[in-house]
Amino acid sequence: MPPSVLTRLRKACLALPEAHEVEAWGAPTFRVKNKLFAMFASKNDHHGGGRDGVWIKCTPTNQQLLISTWPTRFFKPPYVGPSGWVGVYLDVHTDWDGTRELLRDGYLAVAPAKLRQALGEPAPSTRVARKRPRR
Repeated sequence: MPPSVLTRLRKACLALPEAHEVEAWGAPTFRVKNKLFAMFASKNDHHGGGRDGVWIKCTPTNQQLLISTWPTRFFKPPYVGPSGWVGVYLDVHTDWDGTRELLRDGYLAVAPAKLRQALGEPAPSTRVARKRPRR
């Protein structure tokens, strides 16, 4: 029997440096430090709406692009959707490689610089843009 979608999701999320699972709102959530980057949405509760899925931290631009391009695979999740999070349906047709990439992107969006660097990603710029005084 193939592993459950939650088992596969856990494996993908917990492979990221210092990622851990916390149950919140009756569902498994995945975090780095105390920042949430993914949440399982079970088909058996109000989060999943009849289909298993995962809500992943994302930018509003990427959310819109994913949903408009593949509406059968992606959706705008309740509660966090207006903030740019994207939902991914988890079923027999799930592209797990693509889902792992989205999970990594969500993780990188909230991970501290040290952990981003552990994955070979540049640290976000700490330079503060300052307005030049008017003369």
